[in-house]
Amino acid sequence: MASETTIDDTEIEKFQAMAAEWWDPHGKFRPLHMLNPCRLDYITAQVAAEFDRDLTAPAPFEGLRFLDIGCGGGLLSEPMARLGADVVGADAAERNIPVARIHADQEGLAIDYRHTSAEALAEAGETFDVVMNMEVVEHVSDPPAYLRACRELLRPGGLMACSTLNRNAKSFAVAILGAEHVMRWLPRGTHDWRKFITPDELYAMLEVAGLEPVDRKGFVFNPLSWSWSLSHRDLSVNYVTTSLRPAG
Repeated sequence: MASETTIDDTEIEKFQAMAAEWWDPHGKFRPLHMLNPCRLDYITAQVAAEFDRDLTAPAPFEGLRFLDIGCGGGLLSEPMARLGADVVGADAAERNIPVARIHADQEGLAIDYRHTSAEALAEAGETFDVVMNMEVVEHVSDPPAYLRACRELLRPGGLMACSTLNRNAKSFAVAILGAEHVMRWLPRGTHDWRKFITPDELYAMLEVAGLEPVDRKGFVFNPLSWSWSLSHRDLSVNYVTTSLRPAG
C-alpha cells in the first residue's frame, strides 16, 4: 500500500464486516445486486461507444484493460471478464479479496484481485483503458486527491465511469432513512450523508483532476416494479458519470 492514501479506515471497517456476504443476493449487498444490471448497461454502452466495440461480439472488450477500484466481491469485475476484458480488481478492504478470488475461481474466470489502493497502483505506474469507480468516491477521505490518482491510472484516451450519491434532502430520505433505517437494506451508518457529492461538484472535481466529463445519468429506483433504470433527467439520488483522460 502507498504511504500516501485517501483510504478512510473507518469506512473500510464497515465493508470488512460485510465481506462474506458479497454474493448473497438477499443479504446486506442486496441493493447492489438489484442495481448491478443497470450499472453494467451504462458502463458497457459507454465503453463500446468510446472504443468502437460491438457488444454482440463474443468478446467485445478483448484487448482492453479494466480496473475495478473498490471491487468488493467482484460484482462488476466478473461480467467485464466475461466480455473479454483483462480485469484488475482492487479493494482497500482486505477481507473482500479472498471472497472475490474464490468466487472468480468457481466461475472459471481469471481476474487479478489485489488488496491495494488507487494511489498505490498509480505510484507503481499501472495504467488502464477503463477505470470503474463505482460507489467509492463518497467513502474516501479526500475525493479530489482520490480522483487525481484515478486520472493517473487512465491511459491517454481512457475512460472512467464514476458513480456516487447526490447530496440533498431527497437523498437523505432515500439513501439514509429509507435504505438503512426503514428497508434495512444496508447496516445503519453505511453512508455518511455529509460525504455525498452533487453532480456539479463531481464534474468540477473531475475537471480539476485533469479529466473531461462527457456524460451523466441517474440511477432511478421504481418501488412499483422493484427495479432500477437509467434516467437522463433524474440525478436526485444515485447517479453516474463518464469522463475521459484527454489523448493529447
